[in-house]
Amino acid sequence: MTLIRKNYADWANISNLLDDFFSGDVSDIPALRKRSTVPAVNIIEFADKFTIEIAAPGLKKDDFIIDLDNNVLTISSEKEGNEEINGQFTKREFFYANFKRAFTLPETADVEKIAAKYENGVLKLDIAKRNEAVIKPKRNINIQ
Repeated sequence: MTLIRKNYADWANISNLLDDFFSGDVSDIPALRKRSTVPAVNIIEFADKFTIEIAAPGLKKDDFIIDLDNNVLTISSEKEGNEEINGQFTKREFFYANFKRAFTLPETADVEKIAAKYENGVLKLDIAKRNEAVIKPKRNINIQ
């Protein structure tokens, strides 16, 4: 791996930019460096609950704020700046920033039964379904 800092301020040499873009080394292109800091989310529906998983490695459970207002679940993180680095980055592909995600819960969700857990870099929320919304298992009806 070479530690060469690239400067794309001079857009006249577009061929180098395209070469780096298609080779997969886009972290040093200023226009592409500002990628989204919104974490990836999985939403899973089970027979008796919904599960929301948010990939947020490097955070602590105290960094999260979870609010529920009018059936809108809002998950956010406010992390104070990164630690002090006594050096200059030659490549930087990860950092932690503030984010906010909002989810409108379905009518079948029981908003009184929401549990959250943060473990191994994943924030997991389990949202129970209301009893009348839980899918009942298949059963056989006997004829008399």
